[in-house]
Order: sequence, then structure tokens, then C-alpha cells
Amino acid sequence: MSIPRATTPVPPTEEELKLPRILCLHGGGTNSRIFRAQLRSFSAHPTLSARFRFVYCEAPFLCDEGIGVYPVYAEWGPFKRWSRWLASHPTVDASACQHEINYAIESSMSEDDKAGGTGPWVGVLGFSQGAKVACSMLMKQQLEGADGPWRFGIIMAGRAPLLALTEEMESKKYLQSAAGLPDEADMDAIFDEPENKLRLPTVHVHGLRDEGLHLHRRCVEDYCAAGTTTVVEWDGPHRVPIKKVDVEKVVTAIVEVADEYGV
Repeated sequence: MSIPRATTPVPPTEEELKLPRILCLHGGGTNSRIFRAQLRSFSAHPTLSARFRFVYCEAPFLCDEGIGVYPVYAEWGPFKRWSRWLASHPTVDASACQHEINYAIESSMSEDDKAGGTGPWVGVLGFSQGAKVACSMLMKQQLEGADGPWRFGIIMAGRAPLLALTEEMESKKYLQSAAGLPDEADMDAIFDEPENKLRLPTVHVHGLRDEGLHLHRRCVEDYCAAGTTTVVEWDGPHRVPIKKVDVEKVVTAIVEVADEYGV
């Protein structure tokens, strides 16, 4: 197996800095540097790279390495998580966890602005736990009724339930508390508030050999409003697709959604 070496990202050109930006959130037990490498088939794709620039965000909490890290990225630590998914993870006050997550997101966006990024923020892309947070960011914007930046989401292997990112969201039984574990949420309670299902457009990428597939499907079917989702399935486990045929299917779906919604 070829072990990739960590490299310093090539600074974007002046024209690239003007492109619409997609904020990218890594999975639990990895980090932004690993995610940059995992997403290279997408960020370097000629169709996507001509339309968008990917910006990477680092989760706030330390943890052990996640699925798929060893052996390829075993030396690329430290590894981070967005929230708890194991009972062994240290407990954090819900409001403190919300603050740390939102601060990490806002800081990444601000740092890219300071580095010369001028293109509008338009999308959020996440894998695994990062996909849960990405979908939750869209719901947060919707619940706040704010004219926020996010126009669409790309949700790779994103599990239900979504995560509470504000005090108001903590009151929703169908959301995972920022301080809690996924199993503590009552996912069926979403049907009591169907008006709160996510209405922003989302592209969902599902590996058919992913052990969490049933929860990825619940994210689509239970938490997203009908007619707002595009699902791309590929024959693979819990990882980012890398084969050309799979990447092309995802890229086509992203472009079609972006065109449909004028992004």
C-alpha cells in the first residue's frame, strides 16, 4: 500500500480566491489535513475546481484515530472529533460544545477571508461525523430563519440524528445533544415537527457496504424534506469515494444541484 506524504497545500491563485467557497468538515478521528488528501479527487476535479474552492475546517476536540486512518494516515495526527460518539469520550457541557464547534467553523471562514478569499460562501461538505455537522449547520440556519450563506450541502456518509448546535436546537428531542451521544436522541420525534425538516438542497453520498447505511438513509428520509435531496450510491465501505466512475457520479450530482438552484 502506498503511504501518502503530507505536503504543504499550494496557495490559491488570485482567480481561485474569487471562486465560490465550499467549507469542508472532516470525519471523527481524523483532521483537516487528512480530509484534504481524502478529497483530492473532488477538489482537483476539473469541473469542480473551475466552479468552487474547497476550504478545510478543523474539529475542536482531540480523540483517537478513526475508521480508515490506519495505516495510511497513522502518522498524520493529532486526530480530532466534532462531538461524542463513544461513551468513553469525555463529557462536555452542551453550551461549551456548541461554542467550540461554532467557533471552529467561524474561525476557518474568517481565516480564509483574511488569506484573501473573496468568493461567496455557498456550500458545506462533510464526511461521516463532519457530514452530520454539515447537515446540522444547514438546519441551524433554517431554524434561525437567517439569510445565511449556505445554499446547499454535500453529505458524505452522514448519519442521523443531526446535532444540536444552538440552545434552541437542544430542545428538539430528535436532535443529538451537543453534550450527548447519538443513541440518546428520539429520532422518531422528527415526525412531530415535519415543518422543521431540512429544506435546503442536499446531495447525499452512500456507500452500499457501509455499516451505518441504515442511519445514512434515515438522515435523508426522516430529516430532509421530500424533493430536496439527491442520493448517489456507490459500491463501497465507510470512506470517501476515490474511483473515477464513483467520483464522476458524485460530481455530476453536485453540478446538477448547483445549476438547479443557481449556485
